[in-house]
Amino acid sequence: MLLCIGSILKEPQLALLKKKLAKQSFLDGKDTAGWAVKNIKRNEQLSKKATTYADIQQMLLAALLSHEVFTLAAMPQKVSPLLISRYSKGMGYGTHVDNALMGEGEKMRSDISFTLFLSDPADYEGGELVLEDFSGEQPYKLPAGSVILYPSTMLHRVETVTLGERLVAVGWIQSHIRSSEKRQIIFDLESVKRDIFQASGKTAQFDTIAKTASNLWRLWAET
Repeated sequence: MLLCIGSILKEPQLALLKKKLAKQSFLDGKDTAGWAVKNIKRNEQLSKKATTYADIQQMLLAALLSHEVFTLAAMPQKVSPLLISRYSKGMGYGTHVDNALMGEGEKMRSDISFTLFLSDPADYEGGELVLEDFSGEQPYKLPAGSVILYPSTMLHRVETVTLGERLVAVGWIQSHIRSSEKRQIIFDLESVKRDIFQASGKTAQFDTIAKTASNLWRLWAET
């Protein structure tokens, strides 16, 4: 399932975040790159030793995990620490697929990848996130504060930035529902369930949808 969600971060949060990041150290993104992508990864990443790294992590994860649509779509069991990446003029990230297992110590399976955009599209040229699937390629360049979730199985790249600065936070999720197709089914049912309740309250139709969604959770969930 691929999904774009707006307004994860509000303007005051974005302004505070950019103020915090302006004074921090960024390292060569190759330091966290696997052997196969070191030559195609050209970006900078916030140092984990930065004084505000922990505060920024807490702020971003809290915003994501408190957003109802994000948690409903991702069904997160585990969420990786976020990487804060900066792309200046001439930087990009060639075509690659994310590692199946993520983490420096205890590993987690990457079911879902996500990019949280921290720069407005008007702040830079180029820098589109391009996702590839059977239908071709699709570029994404979302407003600041928006997030895109997509299956970690997809090939993707970041086009070269030709002007300005692209700032994003990226992360990975191990979902309670491993299959993207099954997550889509439950997401659709849960969305309809909420719509029925808002429109008509706890009706017989609501109960049937609720029962079906819960039973699919029982069949498919991993804990």
